[in-house]
Amino acid sequence: METRELRYFVAVAEELHFGRAAQRLGIAQPPLSRAIQRLERRLGAVLLDRTSRSVTLTGAGSVLLAEGRAALEAVDAAELRTRRAAAAPAGRAGLVLVTKASASSELLAKLLDAYAGEPGAVPVEVLLCGPAEQGRFLREGRADVALLHPPFDSTAGFHTEELSTEGQVVVLPAGHPLTTRPHVRMADISALPGLPLPRWPDPDGSYPPGPGPQVRDHAQLLQLVALGRACAVSPESCRTRLHDDLAAVPVRDAPTVTTVIAWPPHSRSRAVAGLVATAIRLR
Repeated sequence: METRELRYFVAVAEELHFGRAAQRLGIAQPPLSRAIQRLERRLGAVLLDRTSRSVTLTGAGSVLLAEGRAALEAVDAAELRTRRAAAAPAGRAGLVLVTKASASSELLAKLLDAYAGEPGAVPVEVLLCGPAEQGRFLREGRADVALLHPPFDSTAGFHTEELSTEGQVVVLPAGHPLTTRPHVRMADISALPGLPLPRWPDPDGSYPPGPGPQVRDHAQLLQLVALGRACAVSPESCRTRLHDDLAAVPVRDAPTVTTVIAWPPHSRSRAVAGLVATAIRLR
């Protein structure tokens, strides 16, 4: 299959309408229809059920949509990484590591210091992103390696190595009655009057419904907690970044948070392998 054919099919499969797909691709509808027919003949499979009123995916079409998206992402990522390497000084192509802002800062600092002392180490650029964006940066080729935090971040489609696991705490305004307890439970947090949990944006940028304030970064969230407008459940390592106007209490029944280092499965970069090896030695 050609990447052009895959792009054509993915457009039709997502739009479920040949006219809209042709407009999206900037081509006429007849050649698009012929291209899909050729693809079906080559694969020996019907990908789309067509009627005069609708277009639907067959079982084979659903498989090709998922696989085609992944393949096109890999092609686009390869192009972007190649351009980055070409733009770097000769022999000094570096790595891009993406991590969520305000997450794993102590671990990241140790990792960067340890890797810098390794023979053959290359420069590492650190990208800070919003919640759940690390995987997208990795898939798109904007980063070579990422720090992810299951269960909040998906590791699907990546190779990973576990680095650390920690419990969670609830962050409250200093002096709140719950801060005198040795620990709390999630039910205690849900019942807090006037201190709702925040709402983070979905991947499409929209916010889920709920009473909590809309937040986009950790600094904004901590300011709202200090003002008595919200509370936050965060990994225990956040304690090191809390000011005197905030307090943290362990949450006994909150799920543990694992920090993993992740990279694309097709990566053959020696620099990525070296950074991962250093991270493993530090755990």
